[in-house]
Parts: sequence; C-alpha cells; structure tokens
Amino acid sequence: MSTPADAARALRRGDFPVLRVLPTRWSDDDTYGHVNNVVHYLMFDTAVNGWLIEASGVDIRRLPAIGLVVETSCQYFAALRFPEEVTAGLSLERMGTSSVAYRLALFGEHSSEPAALGRFVHVYVDAGTRQPTPVPPEIRAALAGLGPVR
Repeated sequence: MSTPADAARALRRGDFPVLRVLPTRWSDDDTYGHVNNVVHYLMFDTAVNGWLIEASGVDIRRLPAIGLVVETSCQYFAALRFPEEVTAGLSLERMGTSSVAYRLALFGEHSSEPAALGRFVHVYVDAGTRQPTPVPPEIRAALAGLGPVR
C-alpha cells in the first residue's frame, strides 16, 4: 500500500512546471554536516518570490497588495550539503481569491529523488492596511502559467 510519503518521494524534477537552481552556502551547513532545516524554508521563499518577480515582470514589493507567508511545511527525505546546487521544483497547489498555495520540492545536485517536499502559502493583503485583498492581477496572470504537480 502506497503512503503520501511514498508519493512525495516518487516526484521528480519533470513533475514540476518550474525549476530554479539555488546554490548552497558555506553557512548553510550545520554542526551535523548537512543543510540546516531552516535553510529549506529560505530556499522555498527564494524560489517562490524569485519566480514571481521574473514571471510577473514587476517588483512585487511595489504592488499595492503584498503576499504574506501564513503557512509553510516541509517533509525531509535526504540531506543536502554545501557546496551542491539545489534545484527547487515549483507548482501551484491552489489559488483562491486572496491566497495562493504552492507545492515545492528540493532536489540535491546528484539525486533524482527529492530531498524535501514543501508547502508554502501566501495571503495577499493591502500594503497599507494589511487587510486581505484579492491576488493582484500581475500575480494572477503569472500564476496562470504555473500548473499543478503532474
């Protein structure tokens, strides 16, 4: 019988519509000799926001609505280490009126299996009032090309 963890481990780079290469840094490794778990969340944030800037063609920090991270999660399957390059796979899990949920995976440089699988949720709020607001049209247009995990 297959479990959700088995399905997550079965994902490959080709299952994600967007791939972004992220280098590891010397300071990413912890005392145990692998990339510290908090760095995985930094990689998720970097992959999502870097892609949003490129795909939307705008500086997302200057939009009237900004995406606040309200939820993240990560399943860890294998260690990542400096000095490898990590490939982040990015897909759209769900888009609502004011929120976007992403599914991400981190792949080590020499591995076909994901080292980690994550979820990352933005809720869009008015930049001034911080009240929920619809996903900006520039972001919505970019997300139209970002499909779910295959």
